[in-house]
Amino acid sequence: MQRLLCVTAHPDDEAAAFGGALLLYQARGVETSVITLTAGEAGSRGSAKSREELGQVRRAEFAAACDILKVHYAEVLGYPDGGLVEVPAAGPIADLVFRIRRIRPQVLITFAPDGATGHRDHAMASVFATLAFHWAARDDRFGEQLTTDVKPYQVQRLYYLTSTFEFPGRRRLCPAPTSTILDVHDFVEEKIRAFQAHRTQTSGVVESVIRQQRGLETYHLAAACTPTTTEAANDLFSSVVEEFV
Repeated sequence: MQRLLCVTAHPDDEAAAFGGALLLYQARGVETSVITLTAGEAGSRGSAKSREELGQVRRAEFAAACDILKVHYAEVLGYPDGGLVEVPAAGPIADLVFRIRRIRPQVLITFAPDGATGHRDHAMASVFATLAFHWAARDDRFGEQLTTDVKPYQVQRLYYLTSTFEFPGRRRLCPAPTSTILDVHDFVEEKIRAFQAHRTQTSGVVESVIRQQRGLETYHLAAACTPTTTEAANDLFSSVVEEFV
């Protein structure tokens, strides 16, 4: 069984940023999982009367979007929205390491350290996920997690979401160079529908950016468990084996 894990910062990231990849690989029989670090309680409030209420609403929206994306496993960790940069790193890294060891994905996708739109939470999600990618395989990291059922596990490929164009009105970023281009033409409308499930976050700008991508999602191969040179590819599972030893 091939498995893909997506680590995001907020509910709606999984659809707006990574929805094409999740849909594409689910359709190919890959088991997909999404972990979001926050409940998005600092986002647009809609009719919510408090951050706590908004967090509950956005958890429900996340579940609805993941149903549309046909995600096998989805979880909200509940770290503070807008405050990931102030969270002691050991907590979220340990949580992600534990889930990597349980889910056992061959491929992990997340934001690049530039944060995609420059968002600090996106950047910190990248930092936490990157360290979890490297540490999940080591028995000298979070050894208290290890049992007969939970063992060190090596993810084979780490990819960062990147972009081939600049976002209007945003500060200039330095995105990672694109190494993998996914053709997700067949899933664009479903990706938008999954984003629209986040009713508190509905945005014509986001939908416009999704369409501007012209049915493509672009990724950067950030790390691989075997030495390699980066070559243009169109598959996140290129050179992945079922189980890496």
